[in-house]
Amino acid sequence: MEPENQPTNLNKFLIIWMGQLASVLGSEMTNFAITLWAWELTNQATPLSLIIFFTHIPKVIAASFAGLFVDRWNRKYLMMLGDTAAGFSTVAILLLLLTNHLQIWHFYVTGAINGFFGYVQSLAYSASMSAIVPKQHYTRATAMSSYITYSGSSIIAPALAGALYYTIGFQGILTIDIITFAIAISTLWFIAIPQPQKSQESRHSQNIKQELTFGFSYILKRPSLLTILIFLLSSNLFDTANGAIHSPMILARSGDNAGVLASVQAAIGIGGVVGAVVLSIWGISQHRIHGLLLGTALSFTGMMVLGLGNLPSIWMIAGFFMAFFSPFIGSSNQAIWLSKVEPNVQGRVFATRYLIAQITAPLGLAIAGLLADYVFEPGMVPGGFLAGSLGSIFGTTSGSGMALQYTLFSFCGLLIGLGGYAFPALRDVETIVPDCDRATEPNP
Repeated sequence: MEPENQPTNLNKFLIIWMGQLASVLGSEMTNFAITLWAWELTNQATPLSLIIFFTHIPKVIAASFAGLFVDRWNRKYLMMLGDTAAGFSTVAILLLLLTNHLQIWHFYVTGAINGFFGYVQSLAYSASMSAIVPKQHYTRATAMSSYITYSGSSIIAPALAGALYYTIGFQGILTIDIITFAIAISTLWFIAIPQPQKSQESRHSQNIKQELTFGFSYILKRPSLLTILIFLLSSNLFDTANGAIHSPMILARSGDNAGVLASVQAAIGIGGVVGAVVLSIWGISQHRIHGLLLGTALSFTGMMVLGLGNLPSIWMIAGFFMAFFSPFIGSSNQAIWLSKVEPNVQGRVFATRYLIAQITAPLGLAIAGLLADYVFEPGMVPGGFLAGSLGSIFGTTSGSGMALQYTLFSFCGLLIGLGGYAFPALRDVETIVPDCDRATEPNP
């Protein structure tokens, strides 16, 4: 049966979305400035990949228990807590910078804080979607919140941060970031987000072990949903590994040109926005699994072209192409889960979903920088063990090894995307698993 108090319009969602858009824009400006600052200081890929690594690890840890909090506590306040914690960590970085005490390892610490509370915030936001968005708009709302937000910020933030970095400085960018956090918290303050009704089963007492393992038992009883997660954990390994060396690769192959990196990031942002707009207008009403599988294959194809290219124009075109399909991947995946999982347990189930799907991501982040600095880059210098056979394709200058690594990982991702069609449990998930408004109450 249909859930009570089903939202009829997007008004609440749009207000929250605009506040989060401002916050993400400020955060992306800061992230770009951090990349420039860290690359100028070290000229290595490993520190940049470690920043991402230490940001990601707390997310995976939090996923083991955060769902319990999201299903029990007020989701609006959890979202505000996430924005507040991120704001305070930015203030800490600003104070360290102003007192000349800022070091690379400080970004590892603040990244961990932001990763933990940011995950709680995003999980509460994700689990609130069914309470503020009509069912027929799930795909569109996900495209807006996950892709127009981040891709739109990727268009503007690098250009702004690249210009402002040399005018108002790193401290000025951090100040802007703090202001955007205040905007996000303010929009949340005035919006009421309905809490889901507890199921009859949830009213009975459960011990902590049952609560914490609920998401696992729920997914294990639905093998097709588990198959989606196996597919995602495979593709995420290569996607996160590529993400860790993306900026160092562009900077190295462009002669440390921040303008080129900003242009490529902007092209990626434009691609994501265009893809999200296309998805928002037409949507994917049926066979959303194709958006996940084909989108993955086509996005990794764009990454392969980016790795093979050696001109800013090629990087920009390839970046646009790979980002265009990203909204189809995430929105299709999210729409499937929103349709199949009951709202009152989405916090726990979505947290478990993230934990399983992202379990390989830390490995990709941990090895990407090390492979780049100690295997692929040395191997592609003149006389290196890879230069003789692959130097004619990737060159033998700075960044050539990372380009090879990026291309190899992208090819693996392409094979995973196409290979998903070989598994009926994954390919037919939308017919195998009934929608939650036609399913019975879940039993852990």
